This record gives sequence, C-alpha cells and structure tokens, in this order.
Amino acid sequence: MKIVLTGSLGHISKLLAKKLIKDHDVTVISSSEERKKEIENLGASAAIGSLKDADFLTETFKGADAVYCMIPPNYFTEPNILLFYRKIGSNYCEAIQRTGVKRVIHLSSFGAHLDKDTGPILGSHAIEHMLDQLPEIVLTHMRPTSFYYNLNSFKETIKAQGAILANYGDDKVPMVSTKDIADAVAEEIVKTADVEKYRYVSSDERTGQEIATVLGKAIGKPNLKWKVISDEDMQQGMEAGGMPEHIATSLVDLYASIRTGKLTEEYERQKPQKMGKIKLEDFAKEFAQDF
Repeated sequence: MKIVLTGSLGHISKLLAKKLIKDHDVTVISSSEERKKEIENLGASAAIGSLKDADFLTETFKGADAVYCMIPPNYFTEPNILLFYRKIGSNYCEAIQRTGVKRVIHLSSFGAHLDKDTGPILGSHAIEHMLDQLPEIVLTHMRPTSFYYNLNSFKETIKAQGAILANYGDDKVPMVSTKDIADAVAEEIVKTADVEKYRYVSSDERTGQEIATVLGKAIGKPNLKWKVISDEDMQQGMEAGGMPEHIATSLVDLYASIRTGKLTEEYERQKPQKMGKIKLEDFAKEFAQDF
C-alpha cells in the first residue's frame, strides 16, 4: 500500500511510520525542511510543505491508497484554534476529493461527539463532520482519550505548591499512550474489512488521587495529593502561569467536561474491548526523568 502520514515526526506519526515502512510505501508530510533527512533515514519519503496549502496536500495525496490526517496542536501559535482546525480540515477534504483516496484515518478525540463546552476538541468535532460528508471513502475517526503527556503540565505546580491542582479528578480519567495510539492506527489504516467508523483508544483509567500517587512515587513524593479546585481557580492559575486568557478558558471548559462526565459519556458506551499496553506506571518513569 501507498500510505501518506501527516504529523511529521511527532509523538504518534514517528512511531506509526516506523511500524508501516516495513511493509508499505510511506510518505511523511512535514513543514520542516530540517526533518527531511530524518524522515528518509527511517525509510520513508518526505513531503515538505504546509497543511494550509491545499494544492500541496493534493499533490502529496496523489496515488495514495490511504491517508492519516491529524491537526497539529498549535494552541499557542494560532490566534483562533477552531478556525485553524476548520481550515486544515477543509484542505484535507479538498485533497481527498481531488485525488480519490479511498481509505482515510482521522485522528480525532474522545468527546468529539459534542458540539459545545469541550474547548479545543470542538475542532475535532468540526472535522469529523466535514469528513463525514465525503462520498465513497472508507473513514475511521480515531478517538483517543487524554494523552498521558498532558500530565507534564502539572510539573511546575507540583514543584511550586507540592500538589496537583485541577478542576477535575474525583472520578476515573481515561488516559492513553501515544504508543498505543500508533499501534491502533497501524491496525486500522491497512484494514479492508470490518472497518469501524469510530475507534476509541485508551491505555488506563485512574482517579486524580491515584494518578498523583503513582506520579508522586516515581518522583520521590509518595504523599503527593491531587486537589480538585474550582473552574475559576483553575482559570486564574493558568493565566498566572502565563497562559493566554482564551486558551486558558478553552482548557478549563475541556477539563470541566471531564468532571461532569460529558466528555466520557460516548467513550463509556463504546469503550475498547482491550486496553492499550502502556499503563500509568510506565508513563510515570518518563514523567520522572526530567522532573
């Protein structure tokens, strides 16, 4: 198969490329010329250009049997993240239609079934809807749960206040390793039968305090606490740490939807039969390395 991957050599795409190049003709799209040699050293072809350029995407998608479409998480560089999502999503749709690609894997998110109050995940909701309108494609929306590496954002709070502070965490939080996502995408992208429209991917489920206990043990703070705070305090804390107000508001909305259970409601109905291999204790080792 000829497969095109977006995401350059990011957390998922690099692992995915390594898995697929053994048996397939793989092209990796990157916006960085500096990545070209590294991509080629993996055994893949490099396509250097911008996802904002529909003509570039169209040229790169030509002849592909399958494409993996993701949106770079440019939260701090894009003035309007939802418009950014829609622009890239529109370009993907145009390139897919113009080239006749049949198999499409879209990296979405749990909670993408919701049309409000989920912060940046509203972008995934919008792109799912766009891709759903395309005729004659075999489409799977990958809906991973919260990435383990999002927990890295709590490091400074742990150092400064000796605790994890968040506006969610009383109930279990489903989390996922990028390695398990790459495994799931690698399985799906080559499927020709029994294709799922939505595939949820998760590695582990823990309450906030269980997360704090595991991470605390790994960093030498076995009594580390997870404290559930108000949305207002969460917003103020993020802004005090230098986060732009609109991004802080978006993330507070996202975390609040975890607390209310709205974000996970569809995940609970379509939970994967088998969880991923990488557990929280495995991630904790990475978390502790540069703490």
